[in-house]
Amino acid sequence: MASLNVGNLGEFLREQRRTAQLSLRQLADAAGVSNPYLSQIERGLRKPSAEILQQLAKALRISAETLYVQAGILDERRGLDGVEVQTAILTDPSLNERQKQVLLQIYESFRKENGIAGDGADDSGAGGREDGPGAAHPHEAEADGGPHAT
Repeated sequence: MASLNVGNLGEFLREQRRTAQLSLRQLADAAGVSNPYLSQIERGLRKPSAEILQQLAKALRISAETLYVQAGILDERRGLDGVEVQTAILTDPSLNERQKQVLLQIYESFRKENGIAGDGADDSGAGGREDGPGAAHPHEAEADGGPHAT
């Protein structure tokens, strides 16, 4: 359990990068890592630190926890608190990036409304405002229930 599952992590990162329509160089620049280093991670030749995984997650606009679970850093049980739903949304190739972010925002708003504390996943991308008018709609889900004690 101490060894990282870098093969699956690399495949997962490559798929996330392609889904986000980023080149290897674009993701490397956005995450602040070198192009060859990122290529080695994707090919399963390097074991990235938790810090590098966090930078990659931020650049990909996914939760760092998702990458930690993929890398074997976080126990799968820890990942059950909403990460499975987030991973399903983020890895669905039929959704575009804006749709994924809106779904994640709606999901988190429902969790908060039901008194379930967020796991911090929305800090690494779901809160982006550059998605345009669609990004404001998740808050409508909260608006119909009246005032909330948060």
